[in-house]
Amino acid sequence: MHLQALKTLASCLLLAAAPASAFWRLPCTDPVVVERADPVISPGIVSGHVHTIMGGNGFSFDMNFASTQASTCSSCTDKSNYWVPTLYYQKKDGGFISVDQSGGGTIYYLQRSDPQDPEYSQGLIAFPNEFRMVAGNPFLRNFTNSLEANGINFACLGTNTAETNSFPNIKCPDGLRAQVFFPSCWDGVNSDSPDHKSHVAYPSATTNGYCPSTHPKRFISLFYEVTWNTPDFDDMWYGDNQPFVLSTGDPTGFGYHGDFINGWDSATLQAAITDCNDPSGVVENCQHFAIKSTQYAQGCKVPVSVDEPVFGNLTTLPGCNPIQNGPDDATPKSGCGATTVISPPQQPSVDLTQSKDFRFLGCGTDPAGQPRTLQGADYTNATSMTVELCVDFCISKGFSVAGVEFTTQCFCDNSIPNDRLPDPTLMGNCAMPCAGNDKEVCGGAALISLYQKCTPGQECKNVYYDLKSPSGTKATKAATAAHFRA
Repeated sequence: MHLQALKTLASCLLLAAAPASAFWRLPCTDPVVVERADPVISPGIVSGHVHTIMGGNGFSFDMNFASTQASTCSSCTDKSNYWVPTLYYQKKDGGFISVDQSGGGTIYYLQRSDPQDPEYSQGLIAFPNEFRMVAGNPFLRNFTNSLEANGINFACLGTNTAETNSFPNIKCPDGLRAQVFFPSCWDGVNSDSPDHKSHVAYPSATTNGYCPSTHPKRFISLFYEVTWNTPDFDDMWYGDNQPFVLSTGDPTGFGYHGDFINGWDSATLQAAITDCNDPSGVVENCQHFAIKSTQYAQGCKVPVSVDEPVFGNLTTLPGCNPIQNGPDDATPKSGCGATTVISPPQQPSVDLTQSKDFRFLGCGTDPAGQPRTLQGADYTNATSMTVELCVDFCISKGFSVAGVEFTTQCFCDNSIPNDRLPDPTLMGNCAMPCAGNDKEVCGGAALISLYQKCTPGQECKNVYYDLKSPSGTKATKAATAAHFRA
């Protein structure tokens, strides 16, 4: 047996025997945004393909560590950002339909090291400020059997089949789980590199093993899982091949990849690495993390700033991404007419400040099974509901607060309960289109888009969400509540 093989075998046996199985997983309940943005590969411009982006709402097209720290919320507990290409179903006629996520994503922090690591005695370390990296190659269309290629795989949930490095060519009853494992060895100097990879390296067995001498320091290992609702298309398969493609135009899956920008407070992450050794992976068992509710995490959003459709039925994939089957590497395309403009952030509101003297307050809550948030009057229109229609109805009934909910419903009152007010740190998850105008937002499930009559003598101004954090009001929630009561 070769010396290298003996070393690898020894390290695997030692790892299995060592108490190095501790980890924690961060549930990312929802993306903060889905669009063509990638501040690692394409800083300051519209990126080549659509990404599903999770983490802090400090995310923007050109960001640094300070940007992450400007986050007022996160869909994943910490202020880092994590993203992967979005999945689409390719129709028989050549068009595409976006595939929904199932339960958001899960980010694993795995405490893995090896006695043969060059600096094993120094233990695992936290990511430094400004650190970022990429795993995988979006242009791959074949399996190269490299350490990096072995970090990409897919699990066909609901079957007993083995994980694969490309899309499985069978239906997955419980969804398709896409997985990417990141390098965990660091050169100890650079927080980034021109290719966003050279400053890091994989250990000798990709997910386990020892670090090379060129990259002696060992990070905690980072691993993403994102499950896609492919069963939604089970009755739409055709031909001999599976029908799903990545947003890059990749029908193979070999080009799956992930990006990471660190937003951790280094001391907090290092303390968690040192103290949180629970093998269950339950993040709540780590005292160093401030865990928010699922509802709060789902309300953490970044406004879309690329004006193009990315959901539903599409004629082409967003950007210039024709299907490239391989086995040769894909080549970047341009000149297809796709937008390259970063637009002003799209707001989940209609500007009625001039036409009706009403301002947008934000996304409030209207919990199921409890008294309505607005109880003065209500109106449902299954075909024609718009924000304007609802506000006009409430004005006609003599009310100063209007709210639209669940696409078709309108509610009115003169006040809002304190515990139902929009959270000024969140954009909120009001995202359902209005029945009468799909360009307008009419609340969500148990969520209500709120508008209020402007106060005479005060500026009539909507709450506004930018690319760093919600703005438009500096009031605390208590001050906002006092204003509503006035």
